[in-house]
Amino acid sequence: MKYLLSATHFKYLTMKLSGRKLMTAWLTAITLLVTACKENNNSQVVPETGFDKTAMLTNYADSLIIPAYSGMQQQLQVLEPAVNAFLANPTAANQQVLKPVFKDAYLQFQRIAVYQLGPAETVMLNNFLNMFPANTATIENNISRGSYDLTGNLSVDQQGFPALDYLLFSPDAVQQLNDPNSANRKKYVQDLMTRMKSLTGTVLTEWNNSYRAQFIGNTKADVGSPLGFMINRFAFEMDQLKGPRIGWPFGKQSGGIVFADKCEAYYSGISRDLAVENLSSLKKAYMGGNGSGIDDYLVALKKEQLNTDVLNQFDLTINKLKAIPDPLSASFTNNPAQVDAAYREIQTLLTLLKTDVASATGVRITYQDSDGD
Repeated sequence: MKYLLSATHFKYLTMKLSGRKLMTAWLTAITLLVTACKENNNSQVVPETGFDKTAMLTNYADSLIIPAYSGMQQQLQVLEPAVNAFLANPTAANQQVLKPVFKDAYLQFQRIAVYQLGPAETVMLNNFLNMFPANTATIENNISRGSYDLTGNLSVDQQGFPALDYLLFSPDAVQQLNDPNSANRKKYVQDLMTRMKSLTGTVLTEWNNSYRAQFIGNTKADVGSPLGFMINRFAFEMDQLKGPRIGWPFGKQSGGIVFADKCEAYYSGISRDLAVENLSSLKKAYMGGNGSGIDDYLVALKKEQLNTDVLNQFDLTINKLKAIPDPLSASFTNNPAQVDAAYREIQTLLTLLKTDVASATGVRITYQDSDGD
């Protein structure tokens, strides 16, 4: 069955929703659209160049993707005892000790964000680990009842990093965890950690087993291929920056009304650093790290100027993001000029990746963003 959603119908839907529900609906719609479009294997024709795509994909698998997921697993293994230590003695001082460990793990997630294909797509890793903003009301209800199912698709905004961000760093987190009746709250946090580790471990195991060979062996550019998926993911992550990470909380879809508490990692105040790391990791993926990457493929396709434009735009956009004062949530109101400058460069980079790079490589963009562009 195909699930198709036009921009017009989606905009009508978003008129009925706001905040968390809007973002959840948007990402769910994208998931359905990408899945549906896998049935269409038509791709644009690009000239034969003799470029070794197998070597490029091998580099991605062995030098970037598998190490990134291994790093994610390791960061969660470091985070879990740090979280448990804070739960055992929840003080403001210990909360500050926990924060950089939490930040390191969240930064590592940004490094795997572009590689949400294959096993990660199967388990919906991106949704279960980073659907923001967290549904705090439902989280509190889960804790009160002491009963919840974190495996269902409707629970994506009740877990992962956004839920930990709320439970560990909200203004009353220390007080809540010191409450005599905090056993359910602490267990919920521990259950979140267990699930995050389990999902990440599943993805890493699949990469280390059969999926690596499957990934390397498919050198096509059609829908569902590694190349097609990665270039779609470049565009998707840029749409995330343009929308949920910056544009929406900044008020770009709400007539200038700021919703600062809807941004990523609102409670820990690390939103800007996550955005910078996300984009920096996207650039690294585009370049194939120190090996063969999409940039080299563009050069082989005689698209040297496009490649130069993309690399320059990456650098410009990263610098504009770095120029936004911390925390990002406060800068939406206090430093709107800097935020808007970064937003404009994000739009430019999005167009380069979503339109020009996709066209040059013969890849079809198969998801529909919320703006219909």
